[in-house]
Amino acid sequence: MFPLNLPNALTLIRILLVPVLVVALTVETPGGDTIAAIVFAVAALTDGLDGYIARSRQSVTTFGKVMDPVADKLMVAAALIVLTEFGRIYALVALIIIGREITISALREWMASIGRSKSVAVNMAGKVKTVAQLVAIPFLLFDDVLFELFHTRPVGHVLIWVAAGITLWSMVVYLKAAWRSGALHEK
Repeated sequence: MFPLNLPNALTLIRILLVPVLVVALTVETPGGDTIAAIVFAVAALTDGLDGYIARSRQSVTTFGKVMDPVADKLMVAAALIVLTEFGRIYALVALIIIGREITISALREWMASIGRSKSVAVNMAGKVKTVAQLVAIPFLLFDDVLFELFHTRPVGHVLIWVAAGITLWSMVVYLKAAWRSGALHEK
């Protein structure tokens, strides 16, 4: 069993919110887009909050280190797949973002297996990538006029392409770090 402290509970809540997001979007739910955008935004806020609480209370756990990024990737991938299905984003954007997540997860796993995980530890590029995605996706989920000011889809399109660019950039940063560590030169 894992320690059920507040940060781990927030991570579990994020995981449990994934089906809520998908159902809100795919089942005839009144206000489903709004519900999905709110669910995603709440999940995004808890992402930063759980890490802050874990560090400030010295309650970082192995479970949290592993499951926190998994929760983020599940939420982002679910949203991107449904947004692609609805034609709100191009499949290329989803492939870039999801493909990067799989690639870097595999790279981290491999680097850990050879004792070089610190060279591909979470860095600022990864954090900027996460923020860009977590800001862009709610605009696309909401897909309506916000505060009678603007329609969120065009803004979301610009933001998701920016997020995809930052996502690629962060992948290059991690791959370069692995290369510099010498791990990619090994046989």
